[in-house]
Amino acid sequence: MSLVRSRYIASLLALALCPGVVLPAAAQSEVQVETLPELQIQQPAEAPAEAESGLLPGVDEIIDETVVDTVVLQGLDKITARVSTFDAPFDEPVQFGSLEITVRTCHKTPPEEPPERAVFLEIVDVRPDSPSIDLFTGWMFASSPALSAVEHPVYDVWVIDCKKASTPSSEVSEGN
Repeated sequence: MSLVRSRYIASLLALALCPGVVLPAAAQSEVQVETLPELQIQQPAEAPAEAESGLLPGVDEIIDETVVDTVVLQGLDKITARVSTFDAPFDEPVQFGSLEITVRTCHKTPPEEPPERAVFLEIVDVRPDSPSIDLFTGWMFASSPALSAVEHPVYDVWVIDCKKASTPSSEVSEGN
């Protein structure tokens, strides 16, 4: 039997095993399929409370560790070659040159997974002599900034991290 014919028969077998799939008459004559008994899956007697809410066990702990309300961004002024690092709180516009950057949300992977930060940004070029231009609206990833980059002749912006905003009392205690 040729390799092509054996792959053809294997694909027909796979299709025949899928419920609700009807094979053409020519294929039915080539393939003899026996139906298998349905598998019985045992459910645990006592379902945990997390199962009722739709959450997996341990999700609450991961969410608590990764709750963020500020995003750390870096911007490059291509004219002066200066790199600036700045914090951008959620839903508050932040100015970087002529760019107005608004962070909508940030997703941060838990510590046990490979590090990744995904931030949803809205970036508008605001100039006093012309109407504002929507430059970028979408997800930006810290691990691959070129994947969804801001296209501007003067400025580049990329994501560094997501973090909790520090409170004034913690800043004072760190300085002592």
